[in-house]
Amino acid sequence: MRRALRWSILLVAAGCKPAQQVQQQPPPAPIVRPAWVDSRPVTGAYYVGIGIAPKNRPDFQEAAKQNALNDLASEISVTVEGNSLLYTLDTRGQFTDSYTSTVRTRTSQQLEGFELVDSWDSGTELWTYYRLSKAEHARLQAEKKRAAMTQATDLHDRSRSALSAGDLPGAFDLELRALIALRDHWGEADRVEVEGRSVVLANELYAGLQQLSSGLTLVSLPERCVLEPANGHRRELLIRARHGTAGALRDMAQVPLTATYPGSAGKVTVNKRTSADGHARITVEGVSLDAAAPELLVRLDLDALVNGAGDPALVRTLTAGLSVPELHVPIDLRMPRVLLKADERAYGTTLANAGVAVALREELARRGFRFVDREAESDLVIVLSADTREGGTTSGFYTAFLDITLTCTDRRTGELVHQTGRQGMKGVQLAYDKAALEAYKKGAQDLRKDLVPALITAIL
Repeated sequence: MRRALRWSILLVAAGCKPAQQVQQQPPPAPIVRPAWVDSRPVTGAYYVGIGIAPKNRPDFQEAAKQNALNDLASEISVTVEGNSLLYTLDTRGQFTDSYTSTVRTRTSQQLEGFELVDSWDSGTELWTYYRLSKAEHARLQAEKKRAAMTQATDLHDRSRSALSAGDLPGAFDLELRALIALRDHWGEADRVEVEGRSVVLANELYAGLQQLSSGLTLVSLPERCVLEPANGHRRELLIRARHGTAGALRDMAQVPLTATYPGSAGKVTVNKRTSADGHARITVEGVSLDAAAPELLVRLDLDALVNGAGDPALVRTLTAGLSVPELHVPIDLRMPRVLLKADERAYGTTLANAGVAVALREELARRGFRFVDREAESDLVIVLSADTREGGTTSGFYTAFLDITLTCTDRRTGELVHQTGRQGMKGVQLAYDKAALEAYKKGAQDLRKDLVPALITAIL
């Protein structure tokens, strides 16, 4: 009996024990915020970066790290020295601000040697604390700078060699790449030895770009573009591209050029590259008769020269101030001498000054054509034939129809240059003679508007 009672007591005690253990569990420990969360660490030996990211984003760990590195990079000062390239390029501080922002961004992307000091999970946010030894950062930056300057110097030497070989595009590309290799150091003014001279390397490279563009000389053969009947108002010019100083000019191959001139249908643009001997052939034709002082403008195509050289915005900043050589070639437009043979009739009877021939002469003279009286002195012979025919009467009104034929022949060769005409231009008046004059008036208008422009296009 006693043994049974003892087992009962033990069983009751065992059944009550788990309940006693649950009641005796200690409360959860309070969240302790690290000191660096409430107060940013200050140290003279390290750059410090604190990053925060909400945990509800899938990449919160990487985001917290990147934010910390960006914060760390913002502590690394970027200064612009007075005689640096950046100081030279700057305009009202705008480029400096853009440059320093870009350098900081690149710094955060290229940081090395940093270390994670601590991290803290608040439950909703992840905090990270990174640091970077200032001494280690300075050492790494010095190594990168030496490598960049070595690369830039090598590219500069290769650029000089390319120029000596007559390869201006190659020389320009190498010099531009040399300058871009130093982009993180444009605000600095460290001096190096180049060709026996102590120079600020970035400044020297920029001056090299300027010399490459401004040192190009463009020459036209012939010096004036004469468009005349003898050459059919079409002339090919030979443009020569050379680089250097007087007495030491060298022909440049594959130089991109842009040539423009006023055409009858608007500005004409021609893109060319020089051949191996430094020459480019440009044909001028169809020049506008309305241009007061027409000329062929040939320029170095800087956009084609720098195409693919790197970040377009950065390249535009570097090349915006470069001198671009131009060549202005006057265009002498000499119009043909014309013998006009006009035969104007009304119902088969000759009319004097019916109006169509006068309109033709006025329009051609206004565009520079010269009229002669003898066929031997002419370049072109224009024959105008016009006659009216009766169209009947209706309610007291008389109708006349005018037919015009216009032919233009090259006097030297006898070849037909242009032939056109209009048929059935209508004139209505109270008598046939007046109807004929009305038809001629409409014919003169049509000639000024359509026939003369088509004739001129065919001639030029």
